[in-house]
Amino acid sequence: MFVLRNVGKFLFGDTSKESIIEIPQGQLYLVRPLSPKGYSELIFKDAAASIRRTAQQLQYQLVIQRAYEEGEEELLGEEDGDEGADGSLGTDKDEKVFLLDEGLHFRSETRAGGEKVFAWKDLSGDLGDHFEFVCDRSVPAVTQGTFELVAIQCQYERKYRQSHQHATEEELAQFSFSEQPIPTIGSVSSSVANSPQTKGKLFVESDDSSDEMVNKTPKKVEPKTESPVQTVKRTVAPPSAAHPKQIEILAKENAELHLFDFASGTFILQDPSVTAFVSETGQWNYWLQITGKDKEWLGQPIIADINPVFNFEYLSFIFNHYTADGSAFSWLLRFKDQETLERFQEGLMRALWEQLNETKWTKTKDDEREYVLEAFQDLTMEEVPEEDEAEEDEEQIDGEADVEDEDDGQVSEHYDSDESEDDVETRQDDGNVNSQLAVGYKHDRSFVVRGSKIGVFKHTPNNNLEFSTNISKVETPQGKLFSPKKVMLHAEDSNMILQNEQDPHSLYRMDLEYGKVVEQWKIHDDIPVTTFAPEKKFAQMTNEQTFLGLSKNALYRIDPRVSGNKLVDSELKQYVSKNEFSAAATTEKGYIAVASNKGDIRMFDRLGINAKTHIPALGEPIIGLDVSADGRWVLATCRTYLLLIDALQKEGRYEGKLGFERSFGKDSKPQPRRLGLNPSHVAQFQHETGAALSFTTARFNTGVDSNETSIITATGPFIITWNLKKILRGHKDPYTIKRYAEEVKADNFKYGSDKNVIVALPNEVNMVAKQSFKKPTRESIASPARSGGGGERRSSGWVGGKLAKDSIVNSPY
Repeated sequence: MFVLRNVGKFLFGDTSKESIIEIPQGQLYLVRPLSPKGYSELIFKDAAASIRRTAQQLQYQLVIQRAYEEGEEELLGEEDGDEGADGSLGTDKDEKVFLLDEGLHFRSETRAGGEKVFAWKDLSGDLGDHFEFVCDRSVPAVTQGTFELVAIQCQYERKYRQSHQHATEEELAQFSFSEQPIPTIGSVSSSVANSPQTKGKLFVESDDSSDEMVNKTPKKVEPKTESPVQTVKRTVAPPSAAHPKQIEILAKENAELHLFDFASGTFILQDPSVTAFVSETGQWNYWLQITGKDKEWLGQPIIADINPVFNFEYLSFIFNHYTADGSAFSWLLRFKDQETLERFQEGLMRALWEQLNETKWTKTKDDEREYVLEAFQDLTMEEVPEEDEAEEDEEQIDGEADVEDEDDGQVSEHYDSDESEDDVETRQDDGNVNSQLAVGYKHDRSFVVRGSKIGVFKHTPNNNLEFSTNISKVETPQGKLFSPKKVMLHAEDSNMILQNEQDPHSLYRMDLEYGKVVEQWKIHDDIPVTTFAPEKKFAQMTNEQTFLGLSKNALYRIDPRVSGNKLVDSELKQYVSKNEFSAAATTEKGYIAVASNKGDIRMFDRLGINAKTHIPALGEPIIGLDVSADGRWVLATCRTYLLLIDALQKEGRYEGKLGFERSFGKDSKPQPRRLGLNPSHVAQFQHETGAALSFTTARFNTGVDSNETSIITATGPFIITWNLKKILRGHKDPYTIKRYAEEVKADNFKYGSDKNVIVALPNEVNMVAKQSFKKPTRESIASPARSGGGGERRSSGWVGGKLAKDSIVNSPY
């Protein structure tokens, strides 16, 4: 095979082409040896296979595209009706995309009849499931061999983060997988059929043979009769850190120790008997140490980034571990019974809570400690009628119909291949990036803040974003430029309220019709504005003039119509202590939720009085807050998790009332749900990006006549949406993801729908179909979305401030 390396260099060298190599004709099968649905399924009768570049350097995809005969596509479209009619939605109806990674075990075989077959694992399927692409006999052998070589080179570049030109034949040979023969379509391999079934299991026993290094013998293009068995090297546990001196042991329990293996996607048993210690080491620092009979397995500080999850179904504690070089690992402790797990949970949560709050756990009330422990359990929040899984599939399909019609042909200037002098630069390279997003309720507009500029985008009827205009100078009435720290649409979306970080006692009103700041409002001489929120959830759709303001220890109403300072003294609630208020949100009736950097939440039915309900802190500061329109659900954003709280009282004197209206009784408290990512997914996120979790403000989908069904947030290059029904039913992973090549700066649902999401990247603004989000798998986590594909509707004029001449308007914008 490696005599073809020069051909591979030639193919890789032409970076202007997205596709590196293609096999134009073949068939795609899904083989499921253990499935009751049948052994094999023909996915695409006529298909083409290609290897494609992604938006991220040194990352490649194996793409199988369905090929239609003339008129067949139109005929199928008529049979399907409107469902999935939008060809840009990124469904897998006509295309299957796989990240070229060694975990696929991509391999080939030439069968007795001369057929060339490529096979690879179905990473999202069950044990033994794999795909087979059978090349048409018309495809030349040299094309088949080159395709396989390029696939190997792509896997090398992904793993070693360097060009394959530096690879030796021995290094490339480790990606030549020669497992048991690829079974013929329709035949059942007895060795696979009789293998132990592991579907549904959380743990896999350790297999020492998997730790052997792969065979270094180069693979040949010619048909193979026998090849040595090769396996991917499993994830290896890092060395344990030296533990500091213990002052007090908070928990000490025996357990099994498992490590998440990136290649297989399962937890592998490392030691059947370890002792896990949680100890205090002084100065509000705490330490987790795991020790086996013969070795120290793990030592690390107990901090929020460990992302703890307690699963009582499996009697398990799952957490993340970060080494000094930033590598992330996901560990699992499995305990013998529930009592042991509960003792360990209390010790660890006490350590984490004390580390975050710098207050002794024993000084808190019993009900507050119970609240904290409940929040970190995998639990079902309430009784929700079990519905057929087909209903949720139907919702997904309905989404396809709602995500509307074919793109109207708009193309971003950023991706034009033949740039001409018709392109002009409207900004200097000043280092600014997109930072904030405001979505219109009254009018179909979105506003994106970029330094001291604001881009305005129109939502088209077929759910595209169309650049409208650019507000080129955000400046005070005195003519001083500033970059808004926070923005809020106001008064039927005709105004925008701006906050200038350099002037904490004032806010500014921009008239969006003229595109300029027309008023500066002095709020108070002594009370600053930390943040602000609308009077009611949908106030921006009305001509309501007042809105809410917060300082670190005060909550008040702002009325721009009063003379002098705009703070209304009669509606000021000021606390003596520093509560560190950080965020606020309101319901449709005007009930108020206020969160703090301490992590607690207060619920008010109106301004100027004490809170009706106080929800204790879990520890992390709350950086964002949202409330459902009816006040039932409160959604708080922390750096490493979200918190969903049910504010409805289900028993006691005030049964049926919200926590905004009446205080919870002594024996009745809000039911919390900590929405965290699966620790194994977090480890894969960090493995891919090298960045820790840091969520953007999470929001519900919203609309006057629509119910909240979804939650949207982002961390790094990943945008994540939670399904509210699945959360309430206690689904294991109730979220889907979409990865970009760059960090997501801001995100929100389009008003009135949960089917479309508006995303601001550093230099782009997109509208993306929620239906194009995928379940979190090794492949979806590692594969950045292609710009302009996968359900994306991109803006047509303003990407990084670059406009075509016909996009520029002669106005104050």
